[in-house]
Order: sequence, then structure tokens, then C-alpha cells
Amino acid sequence: MQQTTLKALADRFGLTLRGDPDHRVGAPATLAAAGPENVSFLANPAYAVHLAECRAGAVIIGEGLAERWSGNALISDNPYASWAKIAAHLSPEPTAEPGTHPAAVVADDASVDPSASIGPQASIGARARIGRNVTVGPGCVIADDAVIGDDSRLVAHVYIGPGCRLGKRVLVHPGVVIGADGFGLAMEAGHWIKVPQLGAVVIGDDCEIGANTTIDRGAIEDTELAEDVRLDNQVQIAHNVRIGAHTAIAGCVGIAGSTHIGRYCMIAGACGIGGHLTICDKVIVTAMSTVLDSITEPGEYGSGIPARPHARWKRILVRLGQLDDWVRRLRRLERNQS
Repeated sequence: MQQTTLKALADRFGLTLRGDPDHRVGAPATLAAAGPENVSFLANPAYAVHLAECRAGAVIIGEGLAERWSGNALISDNPYASWAKIAAHLSPEPTAEPGTHPAAVVADDASVDPSASIGPQASIGARARIGRNVTVGPGCVIADDAVIGDDSRLVAHVYIGPGCRLGKRVLVHPGVVIGADGFGLAMEAGHWIKVPQLGAVVIGDDCEIGANTTIDRGAIEDTELAEDVRLDNQVQIAHNVRIGAHTAIAGCVGIAGSTHIGRYCMIAGACGIGGHLTICDKVIVTAMSTVLDSITEPGEYGSGIPARPHARWKRILVRLGQLDDWVRRLRRLERNQS
């Protein structure tokens, strides 16, 4: 953890400084836990009540709330984004040492840049290409003909299938499987026949893939993620899915095959999205929703049912069971009155 002055942070990240420019801060902390050596932030006005007892060395805060804080302030148009940048600056990721661990296995015809770091028990397949400053962590498997772009990081136990291609600065968390076979089956005479999955997976620059997420290879064409796509943990992306740039998908979402999702979409946790659909740009899907039809207009969509007290929920279920009978009775009344 490194320390720096508030002036240095303000200059580096283009913020307005109010207070002591020479005050030094290091570890980021919450408003409630921060002390004089910490920097904290306030993005949600609901947490402004904590300012009264906050002891932070500085708070990253918006102009509209800054008057409620009497201490050192770093004033930002987007406090949460500024917090993310400053926290990363003060808590940098450890740099991996270049070189190949003696316990790694690298094919003779693989291309590994000298600046890359290949960890223990990693396996690099034939004709694979590993770019500059790439980190391939312990236990990772890079299959034949795969490509890992410059400055990408595979944390540990990641599988990259044959012919799959990752762009630059891609972060892949532990347990991810990219390029396993898609779920392609044909029925004949009462038995399933496996359909060969001949495509690959192509991932753009600056993407992040959460732990234990799976992205299936395409059946014929490639499964594709454009630049700056962010996937949470335990997401399932089926074969031939295409996801547009800057889209974020939360944990436990499942997307069936050949669905296309646009740019700047946000898919909340535990959603299920059917196959062969199109979701246009700038769509928000709320948690636990099921999408079975294409979405052609930007906006917010949802079908998840919020939790209710159990006794109340049982009454709702009884009424739902009666709904069809009520509709029939209403139609009879309407016919009798007409």
C-alpha cells in the first residue's frame, strides 16, 4: 500500500482539492471505518449521514454534497469512478516476474513473449501465442492455436480452448472456461448425436471475465465479446452469442445460443435469456427476469417477482390460481350486460 499527497491525487485524476494539499493518505476505507491516513468516498446521498462522524483524511465527494463535509475533500463529477481509479492507484496489483516457471509445459512451437510470466503447472499448447506482459497464472491451460493479447492476465486455473483469441488487457479470474464445446445436439432414431462445434471464442480488448464463468465456442462461426464487456462470476454464455461493447452482465446469468446483445446493456443477476434473440443497445434487464422475446427498444425490462412475507405470498398464489375463473366470470358479466 502506497501513500501520496492529496495534491498529487487531485493533479493526477483531475479533481478539485479543498483542504490541505500536503496531507498524505494511503489505504482506501469506508466512511465509517476511515481514519486520518485513509481516503474514502461518498457517491450515494443515503450514506451522507456518516459524514458527521467520519474521520477520513479525505473524502471523494460530489459538488452537491461537499458542503456537508468540513474536512479535506477531492471534489469529483463522478465520485464512484474517481474512487475506483484512486483505490487502484493506492493498491496496485502485484507485478508478475517475467519468465516461465520450471513446472510449466510450453510447446516447442508456441510463441511466448519474453516479458510474459508463465506460472507453475501452466500448459501452453502448440502454435499458441502469448503477448507482451501477459500473466498466465498457476494451472492455466492454453490450448493449441490460442492467442492471448498484450497485458492480459489469467489469474489461475483458466482454460482457453483451441483457436480462441483474447484481446489486450483482458482480465480472467480463476476457474473460467473459454472455448469448451457448445451444447449442440441432433436427435436421430431416439438417440442424441453430437454436433461438432467448429467455431472459437473471440474476446475484445479490456474485457473482464468473472470466476467460474463459461463461454462456449461457436458451432460454426465464433462466439464474440466486443471490447470492454464485463462478466460477473458464474455466467453462462452459449455458442454463437454476441455481446456488444461496454455491456455488463451480473452473476448467474444464462444466455442461450445465437442470441445477440447490444452495446451498453446491463443484465442483472440470475436472469435467463432465451436463444436466437436480439437485445438492442442500452437495455437494462432487472434481476431474475426471463427474456424469451427480442427487445427492440432501449429501456428497462423485468419479470422477476420480489420476495414477500411467506403468509402473504401463499395468499397471492391462491389468488393467482383463481385468476382464470375470475376472468371467465368477468367475461360472462360483460356479455350479459351487452
